[in-house]
Amino acid sequence: MSTVITRIRSPLFIPAAGAADARLSRRRSISPLAGRALEILGHAIEYLSDEYINEGGLFSSRDPRIEAIQLLMARNREIYFECPELPTLGERLRAWLGRN
Repeated sequence: MSTVITRIRSPLFIPAAGAADARLSRRRSISPLAGRALEILGHAIEYLSDEYINEGGLFSSRDPRIEAIQLLMARNREIYFECPELPTLGERLRAWLGRN
C-alpha cells in the first residue's frame, strides 16, 4: 500500500499559535483512500463556493448553502487530521541516537 506525504497549510483553519500551529505544519502520511476523499471533498467545496459566489449570494451563517460548505470543510479537516503525523527530522534523529 503506498502513501502520499503532504504538507497543507489551509487558510480555512487558522490556529491561535504554538502547539496548534506546529500540529498544522507537521507532515502527514495520507493513504490513497484518504487522499481520494480529500480530493473529492475539495472539489465539492470549490464547486459549491464558486456557484454561491457566481449567484451573488450574501454571506449569512444561516444560509443552508453556507452551512453545507462548512460541513464539507469540517469533514475535510477531520479526514486530514486523522492521517498519522510523520516524525520530524529531530525526532527521527533522537530515536536513532537512542537506539545506538
